Amino acid sequence: MPIISRFFGIVIYMLWREHRPPHFHAKYGDEEIAVEIETGKVNGTMSARALGLVQEWRELHKEELSREWELVEQKKALFPIKPLE
Repeated sequence: MPIISRFFGIVIYMLWREHRPPHFHAKYGDEEIAVEIETGKVNGTMSARALGLVQEWRELHKEELSREWELVEQKKALFPIKPLE
């Protein structure tokens, strides 16, 4: 589970054995979601506050997340993305 960012107790990661559409995973406590990079569509459930933070972070880092997805498809090492502050 390559972690690419952490903030406010939320862990953001991508997996190398992924499927399209391009997405990332977010975990907060026992809650876990998958979020499409481009649209923000969510699969799973997470508290409204944590989900809002994840979506805010996604909007700020869409370009970086798209580059990360390319690396995932190539099964290459990922790089950290700045956390939400």
